Amino acid sequence: MFIEKIDSPDDLKKLKISDLSEVCQELRTYIIEQLAHNPGHLGASLGAVELTVALHYVFNTPYDRIVWDVGHQAYAHKILTGRREAFKTNRMFRGISGFPSPKESPYDAFGTGHSSTSISAALGMAIAAKLKGEENRQVVAVIGDGSMTGGLAYEGINNASINDNNLLIILNDNHMAIDPIRGGMSKFLTSIHLSPKYNKLRWSGYKLLGKVGLMSESRRNKAIRLGNTLKSLTSKNTDNNVFEGLNIRYFGPVDGHNVEDLVKTLRELKNHRGPKVLHIITHKGKGYEPAEKNETIWHAPGQFDVQTGERVKNSGGVHPPKFQDVFGNTLLELAQLDERIVGITPAMPSGCSMNIMMKAMPSRTFDVGIAEGHAVTFSAGLAKEGMIPFCNIYSSFMQRAYDGVIHDTALQKLKVIFCLDRAGIVGNDGATHHGQFDIAMFRPVPNLTIAAPRNEHELRNLMLTAVKSDCGPWIIRYPRGNGVLCDWHNEMKVLPIGRGERLRMGKDICVVGIGPILYTAEKAITRISDCQIGLYDLRFAKPLDDELLAEIAQNYNTIFTVEDGAVIGGVGSAVEEWMMAHGHKPDIHRLGLPDSFIEHGSPSELYHLLNLDEEGIYNTLCNTI
Repeated sequence: MFIEKIDSPDDLKKLKISDLSEVCQELRTYIIEQLAHNPGHLGASLGAVELTVALHYVFNTPYDRIVWDVGHQAYAHKILTGRREAFKTNRMFRGISGFPSPKESPYDAFGTGHSSTSISAALGMAIAAKLKGEENRQVVAVIGDGSMTGGLAYEGINNASINDNNLLIILNDNHMAIDPIRGGMSKFLTSIHLSPKYNKLRWSGYKLLGKVGLMSESRRNKAIRLGNTLKSLTSKNTDNNVFEGLNIRYFGPVDGHNVEDLVKTLRELKNHRGPKVLHIITHKGKGYEPAEKNETIWHAPGQFDVQTGERVKNSGGVHPPKFQDVFGNTLLELAQLDERIVGITPAMPSGCSMNIMMKAMPSRTFDVGIAEGHAVTFSAGLAKEGMIPFCNIYSSFMQRAYDGVIHDTALQKLKVIFCLDRAGIVGNDGATHHGQFDIAMFRPVPNLTIAAPRNEHELRNLMLTAVKSDCGPWIIRYPRGNGVLCDWHNEMKVLPIGRGERLRMGKDICVVGIGPILYTAEKAITRISDCQIGLYDLRFAKPLDDELLAEIAQNYNTIFTVEDGAVIGGVGSAVEEWMMAHGHKPDIHRLGLPDSFIEHGSPSELYHLLNLDEEGIYNTLCNTI
């Protein structure tokens, strides 16, 4: 076994190039075996194995920087950089992160959990190396798995084309994100190529001119323009590609699963000055037949049997549906009643269950790719013309579209219904994915209505209420995973906007909150003997229910607020601000997510860590009574 003796890239470099194929096979086997019982992102990392081996074989990491876009491509990278045994704890509580993390290893050059960031970050590193006189430091951005649909990638490419740098951009093209990539960029990447005759002539010519002193950086752009002309003489495809149109040298596409050829190509490109793109073709799930045949399911399949490829199903019994499935089915139900309703998602149709409507009404659903900002403003344009867009974006991904919500939507009071899936603690993906900031982010924005259902019935009712309302844009947030009710097919009803609900009357002490965490609080309350603690569901973070808060102020001296969002600026802050503004001075204790980034682990482990599980809330209440 080669990988058992590889504790760093230096050990990898001791091997012969002919040994690297076996290293790749061993890495695949190890990743598959570990993820079979400890779930993670399988398909993307299997597809990037040869590339990972070639990069660490050629480059001097960690001095040379490798920035992994959509960091779930980086499992083989972690294994080769001293974390082979630690990989057994991947995404576990107190284990290593499922994404690159500079806190974890110097080989992780940049923290990457969201997409399309690699080119900008790597360009910054390349410019910094130049400014510090580190002319021999190489910087590589590995972008792929759908990331080229994100606008930030093009901002980085545009800037790379006008600055003196030595950046290598590797386009890992597998035609996939979680779902198949949609849009013109996917078609472009599929069709783009350079003829072998032209590529060989250009590369040989460039090296020859450099040796005789006739090729300088100042002449490079002119050479590329000349190259575009030569290309039309040697290739049936006469269209210039977007990279060379920006004076960035393009090489490829090449086979991303031929590790020896990748090594040779990278060695040549390592000596090439100026920004360049290497386009490689890979297969998501490569080397494991079930993952190759169904890339969407095997992106992150959960537990599975390695030999049979059968995924481990949940234990028997009746389980509440996932919130996302209630959203997807309700959206289709509403769309069948109102032809103005359309669905928009940035590359997450299966993740948010918009694929239910997409299958039934393909002309009224839009997967815009990994482009959250575009999703928001595209939705605003639809709303301006009288449509009713449901724009579903994961809570943490919505951070990337903040300006569009303010400038393009709320400012114009356009009725876009933003459904934020994965709000609160999401679990093993960790700090980059927890949906902890949405309420605090959006509560100060005028014209927004912000609501959080505590169960599936409430989600359906809020979706209908948003459709029937005329108060501008909405945000409806709900968590990942199963709901709390098994019978969710209730008849929808319109709820009064900005009105909450008293769930139980109490005396002197009450708990006020929003979302499904109220069920946890209720369990804690009922454990207290002679319990006279009130419980209130605000339902809306904005606008607040003045009547309900006035009742609370009149009847309770001690108030606990509870939420699965940031405690700073969240619902608890809103309640405290209301009390102060109306002259009330109760003793307020705010329970929620702390002022820190929360590590990865299962939701139950993290809620326990944060004292937001039943036991934690129970102890907090008992210590105060």
